[in-house]
Amino acid sequence: MFNAAVSGERFVAVDVTFRNTAGPEKHQAVAVRNNADLSTFYRCSFEGYQDTLYVHSLRQFYRECDIYGTVDFIFGNAAVVFQSCNIYARKPLPKQKNDVTAQGRTDPNQNTGISLQNCRIEAAPDLAADLNSIENYLGRPWKLYSRTVYLQSYIGELIQSVGWLEWNGTNGLDTLFYGEFNNFGPGSDTSKRVQWNGYNILSPTQAWNFTVYNFTLGQTWLPDTDIPYSEGL
Repeated sequence: MFNAAVSGERFVAVDVTFRNTAGPEKHQAVAVRNNADLSTFYRCSFEGYQDTLYVHSLRQFYRECDIYGTVDFIFGNAAVVFQSCNIYARKPLPKQKNDVTAQGRTDPNQNTGISLQNCRIEAAPDLAADLNSIENYLGRPWKLYSRTVYLQSYIGELIQSVGWLEWNGTNGLDTLFYGEFNNFGPGSDTSKRVQWNGYNILSPTQAWNFTVYNFTLGQTWLPDTDIPYSEGL
């Protein structure tokens, strides 16, 4: 089993694989816990099952990364953007449900949330071989003011038509903020999505607020270049 904790400021990782080998039977097993402000991960791989990537706090950016997991496998309360990443749901334990995200905003004044732009949400090979055995969702609210958006992303057939899941039947469905904007693919149809007050089909202006520059309040550059990561809508 391997895990890593990242702290400090302006941490950068390029072409690194972070893997937790505990397997699904060990339940919560984090591969990376990140609370480094203005941290950037480029072409990295995060491999685990439940709770793979703990985006704990502060401002974070992930570009062209691969992320594998099962239950709540991207979770935390950072202001974090995933751009052009491949998100792979694996096969969990029997009777478990897969949630790509579990965002933990505890106060409506916190400038935090999870934004996924131009990503691909697909089944890993083990799940793809038995796709109908498990329910898969875009996310569920870990805390009362949970905030997560999907922008211009490919959503595969693995995702349930309702899109989002309650947190064990608890409240927060009116205070959370979940949004989708211009996604595509067989799992992107929003006509049967949840009817929660906190669920939104975003306007272009709303979606723009969750891009790298605006959401993290600072431009992030590709290491060793003068090219910014930010992509327009």
